[in-house]
Amino acid sequence: MTEVVLLTKEDCELCTRAKGVLARLQPEFGLRLREVALESEEGRSLAAGSGALFPPVLVVDGRPLFYGRLSEKRLRKALASA
Repeated sequence: MTEVVLLTKEDCELCTRAKGVLARLQPEFGLRLREVALESEEGRSLAAGSGALFPPVLVVDGRPLFYGRLSEKRLRKALASA
């Protein structure tokens, strides 16, 4: 099972969109989703390690993959090759 951590911020339109993309892909790829607030200690640590400039930040199996606008097509391709 693939673990996906989504770093989010309140009132973030891109974060809401990313949640929708992940909800659609979760059953297909067997994703274990976890949402973490970017303002939390864990969120700040993950963001610093990823080099992300702004939310949302997507960390898959401990590796930062995307930040900002999440492309369903690119994520689908990355998950299929993992």
